[in-house]
Amino acid sequence: MPSRLLTPLIIACALFMENLDSTVLATSLPAIAIDLHEDPIALKLALTSYLLSLAIFIPASGWAADRFGARTIFRGAIVVFTLGSILCGFSSTLPQFIAARIFQGLGGAMMVPVGRLVLLRSVPRNEIVQALAYLTMPALIGPILGPPLGGFITTYSDWRWIFWINVPIGILGVTLATLFIDDVKEAEPPRLDVPGFLLTGFGLSGLMFGMSVAGRGSLPPLVTAGLIGSGVILLGLYLRHARRTAHPIIDLALLRVPTFAASLYGGFLFRLGIGALPFLLPLLLQLGFGLSPFQSGCLTFGAAAGAFLMKTTAHPILRRFGFRRVLIFNAIVSSLFLALYGLFTASTPWWMMFALLLGGGFFRSLEFTSINAIAYADIDNAAMSRATSFASVVQQLSLSTGVTVGAAVIEFSRRIHGDSTLRTEDFGAAFFLIALISAASALIFMRLPPSAAAALTQRGERPAPAIASAATPAGRDG
Repeated sequence: MPSRLLTPLIIACALFMENLDSTVLATSLPAIAIDLHEDPIALKLALTSYLLSLAIFIPASGWAADRFGARTIFRGAIVVFTLGSILCGFSSTLPQFIAARIFQGLGGAMMVPVGRLVLLRSVPRNEIVQALAYLTMPALIGPILGPPLGGFITTYSDWRWIFWINVPIGILGVTLATLFIDDVKEAEPPRLDVPGFLLTGFGLSGLMFGMSVAGRGSLPPLVTAGLIGSGVILLGLYLRHARRTAHPIIDLALLRVPTFAASLYGGFLFRLGIGALPFLLPLLLQLGFGLSPFQSGCLTFGAAAGAFLMKTTAHPILRRFGFRRVLIFNAIVSSLFLALYGLFTASTPWWMMFALLLGGGFFRSLEFTSINAIAYADIDNAAMSRATSFASVVQQLSLSTGVTVGAAVIEFSRRIHGDSTLRTEDFGAAFFLIALISAASALIFMRLPPSAAAALTQRGERPAPAIASAATPAGRDG
């Protein structure tokens, strides 16, 4: 097997495990809430705690790969993720479950960004789109299998097995990484930005946790406001710190690169809307329509199936129409599909729901591929580790915010009708709002020039762009 194909497939083993875990969990959340004697909306903490853990630890992933070697960090991350999965399966209370998810997130924080870094450093620039497609096609098997598998396990067995199935996958990933991935590292990596790591870690955790518990009465209002306020202040202090240090853990200077900035800003808005979907859809189908977890999973896997079908068409579509037009068009179309999900009722035919989920998955996947690829179009190899860390932080932060926004709209709707029971109409407003937020990303992509990231779809290999000076503050090496 060609090495250019082998590397993406090995890295995809880790993505498969993470994607399978997240989609299986999303389908099983209502059943887990019943078993743990918790409100289903409170189980959003199981999603946001994991995403928050990613956002906290991802900034150090690029530095860790440069310092200790990509293979070493990649293997270790798979081990931590697998151990976290085992702990999730043994949890018997919500706090234990959340703690296990945070530990699992530590592994995911290093596993996926470092894997992507290995891939981006191993392929020519004009093959990035195809390499990302090779990477995500096997990984998308996880979301395809996840909903029906999670529904089947939850309906006919014990939900704890949805975590324990990660064990054999983790063993396979470690074995393949040991045999086939080079342990590349920087000869003289910079020292870890410890103050920056602490400021971003505590700032993001305070902000996101405060947003997650806001309005639920879990904590006194002053404590919730204090968490959010302290998070904002600490992140503000980091902005000041990043301008004064030579090697900040999140390199804000990368935002000087227009394609990278568009990917982050536009991607944040688009993913914020999409991030709420895995939380809202299973709740709507199971609690709103009374479907079993297995029936729900058999419907929701249509979105992943649509995403899988798209991967073989991404490169020719981008070559034909260009990144700018594809990003704008797909943001609007994908958002329309999200809004349509808000019109689902218990009488909506299953085939129609499946078809809309399939179509939405196709367009969303093309948008994700375009956003991910354009981020690295004008980043040279020397800045690649910082770029992958920065992009991964923003990606996970937007997904976590999406879950929080979706849950907040449902909670607000329940308060309006004065009943703690979830109703079908509670979900409509949530879907319409997240669709509007996702559509707003098109305004960011409109600012790109028509030729943006054209090098990624050229047939001939082109040298890496000499744009490191734009991504790196003056006076900094590489």
